[in-house]
Amino acid sequence: MTVLEQSGAYHLAPPPAWRPRRDPAPLLPDREPLRLLGTGAELDGDLLHELYGHLVRGRRFNEQATALTKQGRLAVYPSSTGQEAAEVAAALALREQDWLFPSYRDTLAAVARGLDPVAVLSLLRGDWHSGYDSRASRVAPLSTPLATQLPHAVGLAHAARLKGDDVVALAMVGDGGTSEGDFHEALNFAAVWQAPVVFLVQNNGFAISVPLAKQTAAPSLAHKAVGYGMPGRLVDGNDAAAMHLVLTDAVERARRGEGPCLVEAVTYRLEAHTNADDATRYREAAEVDAWREHDPLVLMERELRTRGLLDDEGAREAREEAERMAGDLRERMHQEPDLHPMDLFDHVFAHRTAQLHQQAERLRAELEAAEAEGTPAAAERHGGTRLHTDTRQHTDEQGGRK
Repeated sequence: MTVLEQSGAYHLAPPPAWRPRRDPAPLLPDREPLRLLGTGAELDGDLLHELYGHLVRGRRFNEQATALTKQGRLAVYPSSTGQEAAEVAAALALREQDWLFPSYRDTLAAVARGLDPVAVLSLLRGDWHSGYDSRASRVAPLSTPLATQLPHAVGLAHAARLKGDDVVALAMVGDGGTSEGDFHEALNFAAVWQAPVVFLVQNNGFAISVPLAKQTAAPSLAHKAVGYGMPGRLVDGNDAAAMHLVLTDAVERARRGEGPCLVEAVTYRLEAHTNADDATRYREAAEVDAWREHDPLVLMERELRTRGLLDDEGAREAREEAERMAGDLRERMHQEPDLHPMDLFDHVFAHRTAQLHQQAERLRAELEAAEAEGTPAAAERHGGTRLHTDTRQHTDEQGGRK
């Protein structure tokens, strides 16, 4: 099937006539972000409880990960404190067979998807390539380069559709990522191919220190969807119920073959960009305090108590469960990882290049020499711990063990 044969493909009108390809009105986002909490809307109590539990654990996860950076156990941590509602909703909106494509800040989404918190944080302490098996978990590696995960999500979703697989991809990006060329390319291809992919933009107001007003003059980031020919949705990113509703609708719409969607979650990063950032240089404390009044965890707990679905005992149990998770994470992150320098050459290329072969053999020789010296200092120069190269399996050019 060619591109022009696909549903919704572009067809030229006979010259000199011109007409819009489609009516843009259905693609336009609402004028105000969608909100459900505090509006009296009919909501599923069980879903609210599930979202609340994830939010409580997510907040504690962010706090513990931030503490680990101060203790030297993580090289860096980009906290999603204040953005937990969007993170959790993204994970819960997907079915088991779907794929999540997170950015570097979306560790919580990966955890909510079911991944081991230690595995998710492994990349941020330099232990391993991504810390988890992306193919098995259907969670792509955390993407540090801005927006590069978006074309990957489109390619996977398009391939799944061509194969007839029931798969939807949800790709996450920040407002800063919308200024990248990868964002344009991904949305354009997704719309032309009608790929089953959902783009979630977490607009937290700043691309590190650059405010949104210096990135775009668009009415909203959701309005950018119209230019690509897909619907845009504008949502209160701190309203977990609204986020879950909109993302679930977008995912199921894509699953039905109705094409991609761009969802903008209006939220706020309560903490600094990372532990290496001084946010006081570009934003006022009063602004942060105002957003704390719209904290997603506070909003959800208030909603549950108002509806009579949560009491002090229930809140205490949720916090205790979150504390157990944090304690387990803390204990395991303080354990020294089992690493080996030769692992550097695994999973770089499907077939090792000649240069990688040379580098691997040179490092192997250095490691064996260090082991032969038998002194702790020599071993530490070549990997931080005593290396027993005779017990390590060598790797072939495909990165597999033999």
